Amino acid sequence: MGSRMNSYSWRILWLIILPLVLILGFMTLKKSNCQIGFSYNSSSAVRSGDQKAEVPSSASLPPISLEEGMDMQQPIIATQDENIAATINGLDISFSTNRTHDPPRNFSSLKKLEASLMQARAAIRVARNMDEIGDPDYAPYGPIYWNSSLFHRSYLEMEKRLKVYVYEEGEPPIFHNGPCKSIYAMEGSFIFHMETTKFRTRDPEKAHVFFLPMSSSMMVRFISLDRESRHHWSPMKGTIKDYVNLIASKYPFWNRSLGADHFIVACHDWGPELTKAVPNLFTNSIRALCNANTSEGFKPSKDVSIPEILLRDGTMHGLVGGPSPRQRRVLAFFAGGVHGPIRPILLEHWENKDPDVQVHKYLPKGVSYMEMLRQSKYCISPSGYEVASPRMVEALYTGCVPVLIKDHYVAPFSDVLNWKSFSVVVQIEDIPNLKKILMGISTRQYLRMQRRGKQVKRHFEVNYPPKRYDVFHMILHSVWLRRLNARIHGGS
Repeated sequence: MGSRMNSYSWRILWLIILPLVLILGFMTLKKSNCQIGFSYNSSSAVRSGDQKAEVPSSASLPPISLEEGMDMQQPIIATQDENIAATINGLDISFSTNRTHDPPRNFSSLKKLEASLMQARAAIRVARNMDEIGDPDYAPYGPIYWNSSLFHRSYLEMEKRLKVYVYEEGEPPIFHNGPCKSIYAMEGSFIFHMETTKFRTRDPEKAHVFFLPMSSSMMVRFISLDRESRHHWSPMKGTIKDYVNLIASKYPFWNRSLGADHFIVACHDWGPELTKAVPNLFTNSIRALCNANTSEGFKPSKDVSIPEILLRDGTMHGLVGGPSPRQRRVLAFFAGGVHGPIRPILLEHWENKDPDVQVHKYLPKGVSYMEMLRQSKYCISPSGYEVASPRMVEALYTGCVPVLIKDHYVAPFSDVLNWKSFSVVVQIEDIPNLKKILMGISTRQYLRMQRRGKQVKRHFEVNYPPKRYDVFHMILHSVWLRRLNARIHGGS
């Protein structure tokens, strides 16, 4: 009898304990999942030495990111968990944000920079659903922008946050110097202004990007050998390689990102080729180039197209202004040397063929080039040996609508500006139909493009000192956009 009672008591006790064990186990499992969380990362990871680079998978690769299939070492870059496509341009630039908790107090300087950039991305995303933002100087608007609200907020975030460290190593004339009174004036002008701008920081730990203050134009002028020699690249490329090796050995920042948060500015035709001296400079770094030719390695996802502007005296004096559209008697105008594959076709079909389409190899004696720009409705800008040309900006300065006849060219600031809203793009095979194409544009549409050209002109103006939204700040903003779309981690 006692034995049966003990067995019965144990059964009752077990029926009570078992549910409690199950409940406690479930609660423990649930608590564990809440603490650890579940993460999904669509990025593929590759290792380079002791460093790790995360590159988004091809299914979700944002336009501003490193290209896949590179043969060389990749920087430590990763997009964050949630991609937010902010269509600030025709390339659909993606800004990455992350659902993270407040950062720990022992943040490193790099993590603080990345947190600041994350806040900027979030602010830009919100701007998509906001009305125009007040601005005492200028509020971007209209179809000349892919998205004026996003551009405006991005620009304001740049003004608020961006810090650039300019390496002090190097001596003029090759470094910290450049031409300011030539067709390569943008190179020298930017280097000059970068030395004194408010965006410059003397503390590299606070910098979002690092500027290499070298001038390709000065290298060609002072250290280039005989151009007929097969080794004429060697001394210039050697200079660049030595400079990068110097800063890489003296500072940790180049090696930390393999150059991905470093940038240069080059307007000489040889600039793109010279950057091949250092593979990471060519493939990873932000290259702000006048000669933005995709067939020669220019990558819109990381490189920046900047305008080629001919400043004969270093200023815009005498270059800006023109009559009203109704006072322009010439339909289209071009004058220039015959070189490259496109210009011979243009002259073959239109030189001295039609009084409405004024195409010249050499202007007649006594005829002013600038006056012809001002008398013309459309100004033709064909590629020569290289894709870059100052004619696009000369047209905007004088109120003439640019006509672009180029191949493999990325127009300046096309991450923000919709060039088709204020210029005409003509394919090479359509050169014989040039007049028909231009005559087919209605007067109403021509007046729209001409008016938009006058509006967009501010983004190509060269000022001393620089003014908000001018060409200096637009170059910086393009660099800022590329930095926004990369997240850099220290080595493991």
